[in-house]
Amino acid sequence: MKNVILLFFWWIATLGYSQGNLQFDEANALYNNGKYEAAITIYEKILESNLHSSALYFNMGNCYYKLNKIAPSIYHYEKALKLSPNDKEIQNNLNFAQQMTIDQFDAIPELETSKFINKTANTFSVDGWAILCVLLMCVFVGFFIAYYLSNNTKTKRIFFVMSIVSFLILIFTFVLLNKKIDLDNERFGIIYQQEINIKTEPNLRSETAFVLHEGTKVQIIESYKNTWSKIKLIDGNIGWISNNALKEF
Repeated sequence: MKNVILLFFWWIATLGYSQGNLQFDEANALYNNGKYEAAITIYEKILESNLHSSALYFNMGNCYYKLNKIAPSIYHYEKALKLSPNDKEIQNNLNFAQQMTIDQFDAIPELETSKFINKTANTFSVDGWAILCVLLMCVFVGFFIAYYLSNNTKTKRIFFVMSIVSFLILIFTFVLLNKKIDLDNERFGIIYQQEINIKTEPNLRSETAFVLHEGTKVQIIESYKNTWSKIKLIDGNIGWISNNALKEF
C-alpha cells in the first residue's frame, strides 16, 4: 500500500513537470512570435505551479525588456541570476536593462581583501563549507592525536606543524562559512514605482533623503512593521521606503 501511495505522488509530480514543460514551450513560441504579454501570462502560470528555473525568469525578463518595462525586466533577470550566478548571458541582459534606468550611482570602492573573501566564499554553498569545516576538524584532530602519540622527535615535530597548519586552514574556512551565510542572508529589492521619495524615517511626514526611480536595485537592511524598509544604495546612501514601492527578490 505504501509503495502504491509513493507511486501515485511520483506520477502526480511527473505529470506536473511534463505539463510545465509543455507550457514553457508554448510560452517560448509566443515570445518568438512577438506576443510578449501572452507569453508572460503562461510563464506566470508555470510559477504558480511552483516550477521555478533560471531559464523561466530569464525569459520573463526578456519579455518585459521587449515591452520596455524596466523594473519587471530587471527584477526577473536578478531572480534568474540568483539561480545561475555564473551565467554570462543573464548578466549581459541585466546590464542592458540597467542602462535604461534613470538612477546611476558610483559604488563605494571595495578593498581587494574583501573582494577576494566574497569571491572565495561564493565558491561553495553553505552546506559545502560546513562539510569542509567538519573534514578539516577531523584532519586537525588526527594530526594532533598523531603528534601526541608519536615518540619520535622528528615525526612529532612534523605532526605538530601539520596540526597547526590544518587548524589555521580550519579557522579560515570557518570565516568563509560565516561570510557565505551573511551573503546568502543579504536582501535586495527593485524599485517598482516610477518615482519615489526616500524618507529619513519610516513615516510620510519625515524629510526626503533622496529620490529614486523604477528599476533601481537597493539592499534591504531592515524592516519596520511590514510597511517600511530601510534601504542602502551602492554609494552608501541610506533611507526608508514604503514596501508598496519595492519588490524583493
